[in-house]
Amino acid sequence: MTKVDVSLINGIALAFEGDAVYSMYIRRHLIFKGQTKPRQLHRLATHYVSAKAQAMLINLLLEQKLLTEEEEAIYKRGRNAPTHTKAKNTDIITYKMSTGFEAVIGYLHMLERTERLEELIGWCIATIEEN
Repeated sequence: MTKVDVSLINGIALAFEGDAVYSMYIRRHLIFKGQTKPRQLHRLATHYVSAKAQAMLINLLLEQKLLTEEEEAIYKRGRNAPTHTKAKNTDIITYKMSTGFEAVIGYLHMLERTERLEELIGWCIATIEEN
């Protein structure tokens, strides 16, 4: 595999990776909680994975200063990246914030910073479940 400098990957590509990674963690979490019916899994997953939920989570992460400077810069890169797709079921600001959230997840995953990735995802799961 070719070695790529992850710090040079654009925000949309990082978000593409982060969307898949975050979704996988959420799906695994729900299955381990005993959810096994596909329709129920999909419905429950949207509480964690929707643009609205991710925008809320990134807002809280920023407010509580839980991201490093590096992670915050990656969030901004993802949020501010020019997008050529339309936001589905949400406004453009929420969609861009969600893209930034996914960029952070993708960045950490690509750097194989698993401990930090799981720390943030664990915080996100706990936050969603508290609300």
